[in-house]
Amino acid sequence: MTIISLTPLDLSIAAVLVIALSLLSLHTKLGLSRQIIIAGLRTTVQLLLIGLVLKSLFAYIHLGWIIFIAFFMLTVASREVMSRQKRRFAGWWGFGIGTVSMSVSSFSITVLALTVIINIKPWYEPQYAIPLLGMILGNTMSGISIGLDRLTQTAYEQRTIIEARLTLGQEWNEAIENIRRESTRSGMIPIINSMTVAGLVSLPGMMTGQILAGNPPMEAVKYQILIMFLIAGGTGFGTMAAVWLGARRLFDERQRLRLDRLK
Repeated sequence: MTIISLTPLDLSIAAVLVIALSLLSLHTKLGLSRQIIIAGLRTTVQLLLIGLVLKSLFAYIHLGWIIFIAFFMLTVASREVMSRQKRRFAGWWGFGIGTVSMSVSSFSITVLALTVIINIKPWYEPQYAIPLLGMILGNTMSGISIGLDRLTQTAYEQRTIIEARLTLGQEWNEAIENIRRESTRSGMIPIINSMTVAGLVSLPGMMTGQILAGNPPMEAVKYQILIMFLIAGGTGFGTMAAVWLGARRLFDERQRLRLDRLK
């Protein structure tokens, strides 16, 4: 199968859609015109840069560079988690909760996939390691950000209910149990929806990319199933950990609700 290379003109035609969307947003006064253009520019620049970086990594395989790229991706993802919170934790906790949760879940699952499931030599082969980590980390980031935002916002709105439960003698985990459960559920809904409609409503990105690149459809399907399961594990475990850590941070050692720890 012939691989069709895209020219700058092809990409420019596609970019017209983003420009048209921005103009429509301006006309309808949605307030998103500037954000759409900036997002489009960032997408272009960031993907071109990562393309150059991956080209160099594929030519010169070294564990140190893989670790550097992985931690850079984790840092950016953690910052995005913190910035998306309407009421985020103050200080390093706002950054640390997302970082710890994503690193434990995403890194461990990626290493498991590379060493046990795919079993490539060396296990840090960038052709597999970087795309796998990127997909797992990106989806885990979304789940954690949704879960933490729901947790802090709901805790603030229901602070009187939580304090009443504490007054009645409940432990901190009992007083916030319902909120924590619903927050975790909210963070996991997107990946559950994606798994439910995969192959019926949507053809996931990795599968589509492999098919367009000329790989056999069934081989692309097998890899996509693997990716969906890995993403589900990373998102689920990461969201559970982040919401639990966030809920614990809302209370002090005397089990008092401490909303002053939020910005």
